[in-house]
Amino acid sequence: MERKQFRWPQPLAGGKPRIWYGGDYNPDQWPEEVWDEDIELMRQAGVNFVSLAIFSWARIEPREGVYDFDWLDRIIGKLGEAGIAVDLATATASPPMWLTEKHPEILWQDYRGDVCHPGARQHWRATSPVFKDYALEMDRRMAERYKDNPYVVAWHVSNEYGCHNRFDYSDDAQYAFRKWCKARYGTIEAVNEAWGTAFWAQHMNDFDEIVAPKFIGDGNFMNPGKLLDWKRFSSDVLLDFYNAEVAMLRSVDPDRPQTTNFMVSASGTGLDYDKWGYDVDFVSNDHYFTPGEAHLDELAYSASLVDGIARKKPWLLMEHSTSSVNWRPINYRCEPGELVRDSLAHLAMGADGICYFQWRQSKSGAEKWHAAMVPHAGADSHVFRDVCELGADLDKLADEGLLETTLAKSRVAVVFDYESQWATEHTATPTQQVRHWTEPLDWFRALADNGVTADVVPVRGPWDEYEAVVLPSLYILSEETTRRVRDYVAQGGKLFVTYYTGLSDERDHIWLGGYPGSIRDVVGVRIEEHAPMGSDFPGAMDHLDLSNGAVAHDIADEITSVADSARVLATFQADAWTGFDGAPAIVANRYGEGSTVYVGARLGREGLAASLPAMLEANGIAVDDRTNGGAVLRVERVDEEMGTRFVFLFNRTHEPQQVAVEGEPMVASLAAVDEDGSAATIQPNGVLVTKTA
Repeated sequence: MERKQFRWPQPLAGGKPRIWYGGDYNPDQWPEEVWDEDIELMRQAGVNFVSLAIFSWARIEPREGVYDFDWLDRIIGKLGEAGIAVDLATATASPPMWLTEKHPEILWQDYRGDVCHPGARQHWRATSPVFKDYALEMDRRMAERYKDNPYVVAWHVSNEYGCHNRFDYSDDAQYAFRKWCKARYGTIEAVNEAWGTAFWAQHMNDFDEIVAPKFIGDGNFMNPGKLLDWKRFSSDVLLDFYNAEVAMLRSVDPDRPQTTNFMVSASGTGLDYDKWGYDVDFVSNDHYFTPGEAHLDELAYSASLVDGIARKKPWLLMEHSTSSVNWRPINYRCEPGELVRDSLAHLAMGADGICYFQWRQSKSGAEKWHAAMVPHAGADSHVFRDVCELGADLDKLADEGLLETTLAKSRVAVVFDYESQWATEHTATPTQQVRHWTEPLDWFRALADNGVTADVVPVRGPWDEYEAVVLPSLYILSEETTRRVRDYVAQGGKLFVTYYTGLSDERDHIWLGGYPGSIRDVVGVRIEEHAPMGSDFPGAMDHLDLSNGAVAHDIADEITSVADSARVLATFQADAWTGFDGAPAIVANRYGEGSTVYVGARLGREGLAASLPAMLEANGIAVDDRTNGGAVLRVERVDEEMGTRFVFLFNRTHEPQQVAVEGEPMVASLAAVDEDGSAATIQPNGVLVTKTA
């Protein structure tokens, strides 16, 4: 696969590159007398970038073929004259009511065949030729109107593809799925082989016999190979729609960069965003914090994954929240300091733009309780004061040269794979308590507990260029990934592998001969059976203790043999009836010029953190002593050519942390530097940013 050439939104004429700062702006929800006040407050806050017209199709084209661009012209002009650049949306995210009334066949259907009726958003099917014609016409009209507008610096194509319409089971989708399968496999015989249709008499004689994985009855199990391909198809068909929109825009306006907002988070695995990353001019992401103790860590993990998807090119945080959202059962607010800290954490991880949903909090509609840069309380509020503080911080960091830096490469890569997550979602697996996505996050957090800030790297990415690599529950190991793993370790790489890794190939066919089938000689263990654990039946084994003090839950591997080159780092301690007492739990091995550590159970963040010192030592990885024993998350952005280094120190605890000051303090949010400048105290939710040259 070849990536598109990286293109970044350029500053307005006469301006200099800045960290883009702003958010979604919906002036069409407000009377025009509010617009001037908005722009004055934007200037006060340091806003220099807003996204416009994301859900404005019905305002721009109120009736078929009747267009009203005057209001949009006026607000773009006002913003541009105030020095605020526009990221202009295509307005195609949600069709207007007149379109769905005229063409109800554009509405997507769920797996039972029920139609998604209009009344919310994104109620269109990606495979509808009718909807595509209307959307591309809107793209063409927008591009022709604004291709020469000096205040538009980027195209915001649609919005959050697949947020609501990831799966569509209409006849259009079924027809498209057949075409996708033919393009992928060539022959129906190859599809039968890939899906294992010899089982349950599912053999097909022709592509016309391929049906979408619709409702098959409660308690039944869909063909896993077919379901995995359906998830691939559903991601691809939305990507095809994005590319069709881009092609139309580019035919009229070839020079402006284009993007669309991903939804990358630890659990945000609906689309293969790494594959999408090949087709955008620059990567953009929407991220909303996880409430509670995982808040900072999950944010940093997700931002690192976005940086991996962007291959360490600058990326844009298109949306996050100043405080509470509106779509959770309980919508927790941001704690004091988190508005600034969260933004700086994304910045530390490689973002060159920080934006929110949205500028002004709505007074009506489904998102009226979603926080914004200007809240219901108005400018006289702690939220808006924090927004202004952040704007000043970003301005200073831009002046100091942050835009010339990128996220420093870690020594350790934690690998993430969308397809492994999709495969583990099947309803017929060893345990429904295990999914791929949780293990990479646990490793990221446990490594941070041990002073290591890892990079999160997609499986297609250059993880084999790192000193050490973690394969955390990477259920699918294709032949190509298997080759990369074997070559990496043989040539001196240091590998950590966990349970549920390397169980199947890319077709979800099990690697035979004992787990982890394709790399068991690399890690020096052979596993005959999984031992799921739970408490749903009285007397069932619900945990296993390890000799190093860790506790395993949910699943353990029955390791029946270890290689002569291996040594056991920890064993299970259990009653004899379990068959696990004294059995290997964590095993180190030598393979070629490299080394491996295999973790044969789900230990969780705490168990991994406790086990990591011995595992890191076995793989020759030293820990960083500048993190207060993992209480501080330390992130660097560097300009290797100039030697400039920005160090971000985030307090991961609810206790003040004393840290050494590395260089000249740039930003101190809930942090204070001592009089002699050698040390600083970072309060809970605080961050200190320093610069060395």
